[in-house]
Amino acid sequence: MSVQPPSSLRGILFMLAAVAAFSLMDVSLKLLTPHYPAMQVAALRGLSSLPLVVLWIMLTGGFRLVLTKRWTLHLLRGVFAVLMLASFAFALRTLPLAEAYSLFFIAPLLVTALAVPLLGERVGWRRWAAIVVGLAGVLIVLRPDATRMATLGSVAVLLAATLYSLSAVTVRLLGRTDSTQGMVFWMITLLSLFAVAAAWHEWVAIQQGHWLILAGLAVSGAFGQYAVTEAFKHTDASIIAPFEYTALGWGMGLDWLIWNTLPDRMMLVGAGVIIASGIYLIRRERHPS
Repeated sequence: MSVQPPSSLRGILFMLAAVAAFSLMDVSLKLLTPHYPAMQVAALRGLSSLPLVVLWIMLTGGFRLVLTKRWTLHLLRGVFAVLMLASFAFALRTLPLAEAYSLFFIAPLLVTALAVPLLGERVGWRRWAAIVVGLAGVLIVLRPDATRMATLGSVAVLLAATLYSLSAVTVRLLGRTDSTQGMVFWMITLLSLFAVAAAWHEWVAIQQGHWLILAGLAVSGAFGQYAVTEAFKHTDASIIAPFEYTALGWGMGLDWLIWNTLPDRMMLVGAGVIIASGIYLIRRERHPS
């Protein structure tokens, strides 16, 4: 059995912590979605984390790190973030976490497919085959009959995954010139501004009993962002990215603990197909042909 070097172990632990934090963040989102419009929930996600992100930047080098000349890409990423979070928040109104995660796992496959027209990357037939298999996994989760294919929650998750994939492509471009702090800061800031502007006309006053949930949303969201940044900073993506799929375990556990729901067999089969395809793609990144 091979032993991971210390830097790899550090990255793996940070990724596991990030997945746990983001799962708790999604619990906060799901608890808020019945009471507030989806766009307002997206705004609350950004506003709650922004002070902690600012503190992180001040402690790691100051605001010189957020200077940029690539405003077009940052603005585009901000739009993607708003629509993605609003779509995901809308989906969480009706879908259990485990099912939402299973469908969202299509994102790594979409990133690979989108990298061809948008980044000019070459994708060999093996990776295209993995993408097709992953899409088949999505169909297993959806169970394409007259009722499930029309589920708005499922469509919203797939839209969120597509927007996330487009955002990931912009990150690849921004990463060539901008710092991690800058990318995080502008994403959270623009998310907050755009979402507040879109939600203002239907803004609902925050209920007193929800401030604790918002505090949890702030801490889990900010820590998750920090942990995932540290994970990719210290370790190759091909090593740590598969650990993102531990989100399914968190989703199943939290669904059972909080909402007393469990996934059925077909959903687990479809999730397994999507995860296997995603892991294969991640491993093939070292051998892209």
